[in-house]
Amino acid sequence: MSIEKAYNEWSSQYDSNKNRTRDLDKKVTIKSLEDLKFNSVLEIGCGTGKNSEWLQTKATQIFAVDFSEEMLAIAKKKISKKNVHFQKADVTENWHWTTENFDLVTCNLILEHIEDLEFIFEQAFSKLKTGGHFFISELHPFKQYKGTKARFNSGDKLIELETFTHHISDFLNAGKKAGFQLFELKEWFDEDSTDPPRIISLLFKKP
Repeated sequence: MSIEKAYNEWSSQYDSNKNRTRDLDKKVTIKSLEDLKFNSVLEIGCGTGKNSEWLQTKATQIFAVDFSEEMLAIAKKKISKKNVHFQKADVTENWHWTTENFDLVTCNLILEHIEDLEFIFEQAFSKLKTGGHFFISELHPFKQYKGTKARFNSGDKLIELETFTHHISDFLNAGKKAGFQLFELKEWFDEDSTDPPRIISLLFKKP
């Protein structure tokens, strides 16, 4: 099953099923960005708008993209403000769908489905204003090493999505090659857990 088709199928239950990675990602995004000043945001992989809802309280303009029509349909029902624009887009191809530059580019829980990290970093760099930030929140590679990946139940079937493992060094090297400076790196754990960290977040700056 293609990634696009899988997320279309997942969309109806994405916000309601048990998903500790989704829930922690939302908290991580708020804690990582609440003290950062930004007016315009390019949100990559907005999904059902779970982070768009908070981002709109901080920014005056949000351009949010995803490759799942069904996920976007849900996001549009949640948020109808004119300063939030949703659009279907394939981020693995040139980001020609906007000519604007932004204060912040965010990327949440999608890079495990993308093989070429360097392309994403290059495109993000090109869409940022000087001094802008690129925020990433992803499933920690330590979790991937243990077999954790995006999956959901559809009826009596378990649907596992195609994923790629990106090591911490892969993120750092892709950022350096694109021209970014690393501003912050954090690892986030489930509460009351001795398991490896669930989420890794990275904040890069365009000098």
